[in-house]
Amino acid sequence: MSPQAGRRTTLADVAERAGVSKAAVSMILNNRPGSRLSADAFERVRRAAAELNYRPNPAALALRRGRTRAIGFISDRVTLTREASDLLGGALGVAKAHDHTVLISETNGEEGALAEAFETMIDHRVDGILIGLLGARMIDLPETDIKVPVVIVNGRSSADHPSVLPDEHAAGYAVARRLIEAGHRRIGMIGDLPDDVLTNPRRSATIGLRFAGIAEAFAEAGLAPERVEIEDWNPQFGYDAARRMLDRRPDLTAILAANDAVAFGTAQVLSERGLRIPDDVSLISFDDEVLASYMRPGLTTARLPYPEIGAIGAEMVLGARELCHELVPMPLIERESIRRL
Repeated sequence: MSPQAGRRTTLADVAERAGVSKAAVSMILNNRPGSRLSADAFERVRRAAAELNYRPNPAALALRRGRTRAIGFISDRVTLTREASDLLGGALGVAKAHDHTVLISETNGEEGALAEAFETMIDHRVDGILIGLLGARMIDLPETDIKVPVVIVNGRSSADHPSVLPDEHAAGYAVARRLIEAGHRRIGMIGDLPDDVLTNPRRSATIGLRFAGIAEAFAEAGLAPERVEIEDWNPQFGYDAARRMLDRRPDLTAILAANDAVAFGTAQVLSERGLRIPDDVSLISFDDEVLASYMRPGLTTARLPYPEIGAIGAEMVLGARELCHELVPMPLIERESIRRL
């Protein structure tokens, strides 16, 4: 006898088809055979399960095991941003390797949305929660009695939850050293931000570290680069800042831009003034946005490792890695924008 059309096949259906008890079906399909079950019973149960297209009920399994084999991923925005989609992509790969699914929620920056998303994940009894942030910063998480791991990826929490962040200090040091080791001494730096951004973790948990690494490398080399403060890291502000800098210091041989968008605006100014990259002025940056590889010549830049950050966070919530605060290296992507003097 077959189950009714549209109804999910149950253990009872398999048991009836195979001519054994429900307990026997459960033991066989869950690889917990009893000593009195014959090889023929094994074969009949597996054949019946295949014929009836039996699939375990995930809700029932979760109740028995106390685990849903799902983790939650909450982000400001998932669908429209490279950062969140890369974080999510890294988490999805790890979840799949551990036979878990990922439940996704967006807050869209709306007040109270994070607490609501958090409660939704708890209601679904996920095995762990990832909070993926756009623009690494410190956040407050809602108070809850949840007992599963909560990990912040690309950010920190005021309650000191485990976190995964890019190693911005090391990246800042490496980017500055790249210019120094190429022989540059007349260097401009575009992208200084106001102190309240650099020192306030609720504005940014990492940018101050990026600048600290840059400063350390220049101090070791006894260099004081020409600096221009900027209101925001976008091409237009980068363009305006580069014009001011080159008006003051037309003798610069290299420019360090705070991010790829600023570098793009800087490159436009260099082109307008007949200065070639890297023959006349070398250019280096951070983030490795898509435009960095499409610039001509290609832009040398330190890559933000969003997929790796998401993957490590997922490993933490799944128990495959120690819960801690982890920094992920930002590899320097070498292209053609730096000349050795």
